Amino acid sequence: MKYKNRPSLVMKSIVSLSAVMLVAACSSGDTESTEASGGSGEACAVKVGIASSQTGSLAYIDVPNLEGFEMWAEQVNAAGGVDGKFTIENVVKDTRSDAAQSATVAAELLGQEISFLITPGDADPSIAAGQLAQDAGVPAVSWFGSSPILPLAVGDRMFSNAFGDNAQAKVLADYATDKGFKTAYTLGSPDSAYTNLLPGFFKEAFEANGGTVVGEGQFSMGQASFSVIVDQIKAISPAPDVIMTPAYEPDFPTFIKALRGAGVTSVVLGTDGIDSPTTLALADIAEGVLYTTAGVLKNEGKMATFYTDYNAKYGKDPETIYAVTGYEMGMTLEAAIKSAQSCSAEAIWQAWTNLEGVQGITGPISYKGGDRMAIREIALIEIKNSERTLFGTFAPDPATVPKAQL
Repeated sequence: MKYKNRPSLVMKSIVSLSAVMLVAACSSGDTESTEASGGSGEACAVKVGIASSQTGSLAYIDVPNLEGFEMWAEQVNAAGGVDGKFTIENVVKDTRSDAAQSATVAAELLGQEISFLITPGDADPSIAAGQLAQDAGVPAVSWFGSSPILPLAVGDRMFSNAFGDNAQAKVLADYATDKGFKTAYTLGSPDSAYTNLLPGFFKEAFEANGGTVVGEGQFSMGQASFSVIVDQIKAISPAPDVIMTPAYEPDFPTFIKALRGAGVTSVVLGTDGIDSPTTLALADIAEGVLYTTAGVLKNEGKMATFYTDYNAKYGKDPETIYAVTGYEMGMTLEAAIKSAQSCSAEAIWQAWTNLEGVQGITGPISYKGGDRMAIREIALIEIKNSERTLFGTFAPDPATVPKAQL
């Protein structure tokens, strides 16, 4: 699958080059200074730079992730730090859901000699920020940027806390095939790596399973109306069995309202971008929608303790699985620090690369032997009576997952 937005990627490289100059102006020898601290198991603070979209279109992903991560850091520090000696120091800056601002913020954070960089929950701003971390020798991990081109576009210091879009597309394609669906329509957007590549991954997997994609549509992110696209779908005869789209807020609500309002009853398959309270609030319009995500948000089992702690800290229940994945980011970092026995960026990077079977709340998380996207189970969720219902969890065979390439 080719990356169709190559001009935007080149733009981000230019932004990154400018920001690298800013890093150099802020601090010389960042990597050496970071690596010199906390070696050989000495007590020290792991300084985490957090370039997070606290405002803007990605805030619905990044804000709960940060809440979960900060809760983890508070608990670790209250217990004396990782292994009783490695404390966590968070430095948070708002990227405003903008790629250029993400690069600027990352440069500022890298100038403060951080050991670890967290980037926004989307590939485009994470590429802009991650390229700087790569050049500075600092490991970077996206909150939940799921496009598998992310580590390819940045380098070996870039990871994601998310499974790859190619993997979640495979889960959706297998579900459709298992249900006996033969035809599909895909709807994507060239405006981001996430919305651009996911339909292609689904098409490849669905057709490998024997299905046929009978139509492919495109939208512009943030467009006011989907009436023309819905008319095109209605014109397909017979109607497609399923409609797959990675559209998320505000586009998914606009699309599903137009689709159901026009009387189209095809099953709609979405992805983790719609795992939000907004989707649940669509009531009967979203009834029967299925989507892939990191897990089902329920106050039960292993997640019950998280609910209790989260409510005690924030005075509310978590509204999205992204609060859980933020906490799991902390659990994964804790495993890396324990392995590294250091606050060094280099040591944490090496440890992160080899992580295997880290027990998260939603299940085990690994990176060893992978493509620097998290190797984790994928949950398939169905909306029933305005609630999330777990259809099942899946771990697709990597050999059957569509390959990603720039």
